[in-house]
Amino acid sequence: MITFFSCIILLIIGYFTYGKYVEKVFGVKGARATPAFTHKDNVDYLPMSTSKNSLIQLLNIAGTGPIFGPILGALYGPVAFVWIVIGCIFAGAVHDYLTGMISIRNRGAHLPELASKFLGKVMKHVVNAFAILLLLLVGTVFVSTPASLLHLLMDGKVALGLIIGFIFLYYILATLLPVDKIIGRLYPYFGALLVISALGVGIGLLVTGAPIPELSFQNFHPDNAPLLPLLFFTISCGALSGFHATQTPIISRTTQNETQGRKIFYGMMIAEGIIAMIWAAAAMSLFNGYGGLNEMLAAGGPGAVVSEVSTTLLGAIGGTLAVLGVVVLPITSGDTAFRSARMIIADYIKFPQVKFSSRLWIAVPLFGISMVLTQVDFNVLWRYFNWANQSTAVIALFVGAMYLYIAKKNYFIALIPGSFMLVMVITYILNAQIGFGLSMTTSWIGGAIGAIVLITIFFIAARKARANKIPLEEDISNWNNSVA
Repeated sequence: MITFFSCIILLIIGYFTYGKYVEKVFGVKGARATPAFTHKDNVDYLPMSTSKNSLIQLLNIAGTGPIFGPILGALYGPVAFVWIVIGCIFAGAVHDYLTGMISIRNRGAHLPELASKFLGKVMKHVVNAFAILLLLLVGTVFVSTPASLLHLLMDGKVALGLIIGFIFLYYILATLLPVDKIIGRLYPYFGALLVISALGVGIGLLVTGAPIPELSFQNFHPDNAPLLPLLFFTISCGALSGFHATQTPIISRTTQNETQGRKIFYGMMIAEGIIAMIWAAAAMSLFNGYGGLNEMLAAGGPGAVVSEVSTTLLGAIGGTLAVLGVVVLPITSGDTAFRSARMIIADYIKFPQVKFSSRLWIAVPLFGISMVLTQVDFNVLWRYFNWANQSTAVIALFVGAMYLYIAKKNYFIALIPGSFMLVMVITYILNAQIGFGLSMTTSWIGGAIGAIVLITIFFIAARKARANKIPLEEDISNWNNSVA
């Protein structure tokens, strides 16, 4: 258990050290009014407490990523622990913090608008397409996964289609109603359930003395799937996820003060990493090796692993509560995925969302498309989701790097992880069967060349942006403090 405990400790230390450094580099302004006050509309913009925002953020970004991803990543062995720690501290948490804080400085803007401002107007259209695609895939995947878990939990006594229908009904309400009506009221309780269930599994591992394997860079995958770049796409939300860039503006519009950003954005990514560590350890420990885990996954997917781990470690009642905690994750990310999609489309076409009917005109087509996508094979959806997810993360990191470059600050904290994942994203799509199906050698060469070209374009654009003195934040000098 030395590797496991060491990684947990490193994640916590990372929050108090590197997280503090990233905050210092960005330069928070506690006296600057946030969009929760300057654009308050009591629908999407309204102030909420730090604790409430933190729990909502954790649920928004989590989904099944820090559970299903690490379970699948466990097939590669303890090296999965390494990516969770390094990815969280130096990539995922930086990504989430910069996305959230830059959004706060710019009217709570979503990623497409930020990309347009800092990477060029063409990127606005590209990122809009990517973001909507990603959010539709997320929303659809996060209808299927909780529905299958609930179906399994109820021994198939309730029809799967009926469960999906109820989840869609909830999503419609959470997408259309003001953020404080459902999300603001229920999510703190759901967040507590999530944390308790993860802690329960972690304590269960310790009490039972489950043999958590120690660090090894050997590829344990039974099918000998290549460790690189697949590990970075298998464990996504548990280390780095572009989906988070679509979620943080929800909370950037409800954050009361910039000084709360490290806890809300950086801290909740670290919390997600700890959850990922627990589930990866459980998957590695309870199935008699990676062959047994592979057999369980083949028989029932990650949902079956969750159910087996929960009941084995916590008994029937505790296991049921733990599974419910896992069910909450995708549901509380699926609803905000649709909400984000609505907000992004509204911002893109400049369609105000104060009126309920205005929200309805955008939401109904989104849900219609998603219902059609539920008929597509889950494994195919998951592969496209992973690639779109990490591609979006790369764009968000380059937005952060551009912002810091223009501000003449240490932009390498975003550029280095962004460049690394850019190579992985290009290599993956060149090699994968859902992409071009090229050989791994050709794909690596293509990934390196493609990354060099795009990074060169980034520096050319960055120098131009700095010379043109692109404003880093919205001008709120005329804001009337009395509205707060």
